[in-house]
Amino acid sequence: MRLAFGECGFDSDTRELTRGGRAVHVSPKAFRLLELLLKSRPRALSKSDLKDAIWPDTFVVETNLANLVAELRRALGESGSRDGFVRTVHGFGYAFSGEALPEDPKVRNGSMSGVALVADERTFALTNGENVLGRDPSAEVFLDDTAVSRRHARITVSGSHATLEDLGSKNGTFLGGKSVTAPALLRDADAILLGSVLLTVRLADPRRSTRTLRGSESKRAR
Repeated sequence: MRLAFGECGFDSDTRELTRGGRAVHVSPKAFRLLELLLKSRPRALSKSDLKDAIWPDTFVVETNLANLVAELRRALGESGSRDGFVRTVHGFGYAFSGEALPEDPKVRNGSMSGVALVADERTFALTNGENVLGRDPSAEVFLDDTAVSRRHARITVSGSHATLEDLGSKNGTFLGGKSVTAPALLRDADAILLGSVLLTVRLADPRRSTRTLRGSESKRAR
């Protein structure tokens, strides 16, 4: 089973979990938990069923499962105990929330582009075509922040061109400090603000060589 959701990829054959194109380490039991939730989506699984599948013939306290869920949420880039891809069904168990699509790991809704967004230490690689940014776990760029609308903005990539549009968000979309009211062309190093989340645009250009930083520039970058 090979699936993609948000910025994550899951491969049960190679037992790999990736986020933003990079491998993410999770314990075997956390990987098994994700596998069970993905296989059963959108159906919720009870805590007892999950414990029987993850710890067969072994008695475990309920906090063991809660700790495993917390580990998995961290691995998926979700903060705290708020629901994202892993949804808590209070008084029952857990379910996978969002859209997970079968695909080749290099393809999602189209071929991978040379456009990426950087937020803090996270990198979101975009595909050619439409990329939705928002708080919806099924969004191509999932931003777990309450100031971000579920479908906040959209970046459309075609070759080396990328345009940004606001999708009627509550707190607005800003490019270089200016409100986006019409499709706006993106350039390398552009700053995008969605609610309180700042993203930096990275456009790959194979014609450019790596620039050597001078001493003062290197210090500023640290």
